[in-house]
Amino acid sequence: MTESEFAARHVYGDPDAPTSVVEFGDFECPYCAAAAPVLRELVDGSEGAVRLVFRHFPMFEPHPYALTAALAAEAAAEQGSFWAMHDVLFAHQDRLGDAELTRYALDLGLDPATMVGAGVQRFGEAIEADYAAGAALGVHGTPTLFLGPDSYTGRLELRALRAAVARSLRSSGGGGVTPGAGR
Repeated sequence: MTESEFAARHVYGDPDAPTSVVEFGDFECPYCAAAAPVLRELVDGSEGAVRLVFRHFPMFEPHPYALTAALAAEAAAEQGSFWAMHDVLFAHQDRLGDAELTRYALDLGLDPATMVGAGVQRFGEAIEADYAAGAALGVHGTPTLFLGPDSYTGRLELRALRAAVARSLRSSGGGGVTPGAGR
């Protein structure tokens, strides 16, 4: 997979950070919600060495609202508020229906008419592309993380992630690579 195929639309942290942690996530997944503050702390404490890239991987079967939440997040991104909506969706995983998504948009100062319905479907291709990229990399569940070109299989806790980032930085000579680059 080339760098351009692994597009980083949603980046938290320094876009030019030498190491990327790519998360394939689902807004209705409780494990993703638990990982979110850990990943933020990893980036915030990295002194610019790590960026987080979020990719959609809605698990349709167990999470009936995952796709509508992903669509709403994309609509929020178009208005410059992906990460704010990301946080709201994880904070309210048990309330992701159309009425709630509209209310969250209002609370964030976004246009609520763009969060649900036919108009939001235009973001379906982006979500489908994320899902297909994850499937091609062997993603089967969420959250799945990639650190550099490799899948991260350690514990989703700060100390383990920091150690993995340090190993990645050492092995790359100080520069990380985006997952999938050069594959």
